[in-house]
Amino acid sequence: MSTQGYILKIACPDRPGIVHAVSQFLFAQTANILDSAQFSDTFTNRFFMRVHFAKTSQELKLDHLQTAFKDIGTSFAMEWELFDAASKPKVLIMVSKLGHCLNDLLFRTHSGYLPIEIAGIVSNHQDFAPLAKSYNIPFHHMPLSSATDARREEQEDQLLKLIDDEKIDLVVLARYMQILSTKVCKKLSGRAINIHHSFLPSFKGAKPYWQAHQRGVKLIGATAHYVTTDLDEGPIIEQGVERVNHAMNPDQLAAVGRDVECMALSRAVRWHAEHRILLNGKSTVVFQ
Repeated sequence: MSTQGYILKIACPDRPGIVHAVSQFLFAQTANILDSAQFSDTFTNRFFMRVHFAKTSQELKLDHLQTAFKDIGTSFAMEWELFDAASKPKVLIMVSKLGHCLNDLLFRTHSGYLPIEIAGIVSNHQDFAPLAKSYNIPFHHMPLSSATDARREEQEDQLLKLIDDEKIDLVVLARYMQILSTKVCKKLSGRAINIHHSFLPSFKGAKPYWQAHQRGVKLIGATAHYVTTDLDEGPIIEQGVERVNHAMNPDQLAAVGRDVECMALSRAVRWHAEHRILLNGKSTVVFQ
């Protein structure tokens, strides 16, 4: 993806003239459209659009564009955002004892495959402090043990303060095994992504891969979604699946699951960082 120019995201009631108004606005600003995607949802009568455009002069500033676009946004009742394509979102990763997704995100970011800046790692265990140090990333130990822990509210306040102080744009739950409170979920609405295994049928509780093995599953899956107050029911961003068979033991199923989780989560984080995701009620529109 080119990192020059700006990205405009739009969601609004569908009606004629939206594309014309946007393209005319960009023409008037002497901007050059690099790529554009749009979608009309006939079920909700909502229109979605993402435009990546380049500036053709040094005078084309983000704040100027935001001010100039306000009238168009108002006239079409748009929910819209403008972003600098070169700006990398600051990310906070939260993890417990399973480190495969954390490892994958760190490697992809360090290698330049993910357009993000990892500003810190939070965990309720100390296991990955050495890994964070090896990447020169601040590690924050917040040892919340359960939802009934008396320190829960105080520690979540510390978490929210850290997010505010570091100006975190996105929180990634990379197999973080604690349930976030309603307060935190609402505070992070639209900017927190979770990953979890997803089987048919869905196996909850301890040892999901052992349960899957006992039921003879044929597919291993994973789902990346936005965090909401409804546990594991937020808008889905990406899903992955791999076939398995009767000859595989629970450990082998878990290994397949780890790979699928890493791929689904990294795609979701990339698409969020590139401003390719628009919320559509309880669903998403993802311009890949």
